[in-house]
Amino acid sequence: MNIILVTTEIVPFSKVGGLADVMGALPDELEKLDCNVSVFTPLYSSIDRKAFNVRAVRGLSKLEVPVSGKKERFRIRSALKPGTGITVYFVDSDRFYAREGIYTVPDTGAAYEDEGERTIFFNRAVVTAMKALDLHPDVVHCNDFHAGLIPAYLSLEDSSTSRFQHTGTVFSIHNVAYQGNFPQNFMAKAGFDPSLFTHMSPFEFWGKVNVMKIGISFAGIISTVSKTYADEITTSKEFGYGLEGVLRSRRDDLIGILNGIDQNVWDPSTDDLIPFPYDAENLAGKKRCRAELLKAYKLPADTKTPLIGMVSRLVDQKGFDILAKAFDSLMKLGVKIVILGTGQEKYHELYTNLAAAYPKQFGLKLEFNNRLAHEIEAGSDFFLMPSRYEPCGLNQMYSLRYGTVPIVRATGGLKDTITDLNRTGSKGNGFTFKAYNSRSLIAAVKKAITFYGNKAVMDDVRGRIMREDHSWLKSAKEYRALYERARRRIGLELTR
Repeated sequence: MNIILVTTEIVPFSKVGGLADVMGALPDELEKLDCNVSVFTPLYSSIDRKAFNVRAVRGLSKLEVPVSGKKERFRIRSALKPGTGITVYFVDSDRFYAREGIYTVPDTGAAYEDEGERTIFFNRAVVTAMKALDLHPDVVHCNDFHAGLIPAYLSLEDSSTSRFQHTGTVFSIHNVAYQGNFPQNFMAKAGFDPSLFTHMSPFEFWGKVNVMKIGISFAGIISTVSKTYADEITTSKEFGYGLEGVLRSRRDDLIGILNGIDQNVWDPSTDDLIPFPYDAENLAGKKRCRAELLKAYKLPADTKTPLIGMVSRLVDQKGFDILAKAFDSLMKLGVKIVILGTGQEKYHELYTNLAAAYPKQFGLKLEFNNRLAHEIEAGSDFFLMPSRYEPCGLNQMYSLRYGTVPIVRATGGLKDTITDLNRTGSKGNGFTFKAYNSRSLIAAVKKAITFYGNKAVMDDVRGRIMREDHSWLKSAKEYRALYERARRRIGLELTR
């Protein structure tokens, strides 16, 4: 099958969150399953064109698309995804991408004022480029609202003349909270007939245009990143963020596929980003990584009490509100905590104050640091993810790979991947709590501390969870089946 992935971030070219990791790993595995994969993504100014050998595509330097009634010119450039034969096509526009940041203004964290026009531009540019490149995809896989208009553009084209009349579409929801809501005049800006904006139509959402709703409504198949999250977003307003009814109406076409991890990148036996390698049979290196991590955060060295790590955006979704309420109690338990990440200013201030209050137990670094992220996974005893909601989550799987026992709230992908350890440590792979409050979080940490006291059992658990398979292969097979289903939906006979 010929598959086109459309994404606004992809490792190693660009990254804000987990979407980039998914898009960086999935194409490689699909190629192993006899799929011919290519990718479309923006060419941000932060992408090193020389390092990645990004080159112009001959004849595609003067393309244009209408946005808000004006012609926006762009170029298509391309590069091979490092280590593969997969072509990544870059949409190159000085107006929309020659700026710092990907989704937001770096200094303020606010969305760009022209976010609506950027969304329209990218979607129209991808459709135009596919035609200019003479591509004939069997399936176009669109990710999150930033690519949510493409299924509508393909569906509303004149079917008798459209090259896409036999193309299936998949729309993946990586986080339903980010939907792309814009004023009604977005319809005209995007080139849609304003008469389509009627009450309860795919284009109308409480008097506005909701791009994610458009993607959900027009895509042949919808996917999201875990089975539990697929259930949560159709049954609860808390998780569905207002789109639960729309998603419920398409429940038969909504599939949850758990993300995998790149076990070549996340492998403590070969990871050159950690100071000492180790594996499931020999954990000596992990203990040395722990000592180095404490040094990096200028915390006293000891092995009597556990070290809990977090690598996360400091935002409401990730549970930093209930963690703050639990913090004094956790410090009284004697644990040490290290946190890496950036996010909302209120949490920057709050946790900076906590670091000052507990200088011997709590270390904080408000930055993006990939090396340190690996060091935290390797050096921590436990990894904390108290999320309010978590569509999939990757860090809990990274933690398992590094023998770092997860402590998580049982929601979304965290619920699908982490089960409670029994008393002997022979079953389960972590600690979970259900209620979203500080009391439940503290109780889970107390269980972990008790477990930590038995070093022999703890080492046995570490070795066992490190052997779990959370690679992309199984997930890629499910995506391939999803693409076959998208093709069947348009009446094509599959060629296997």
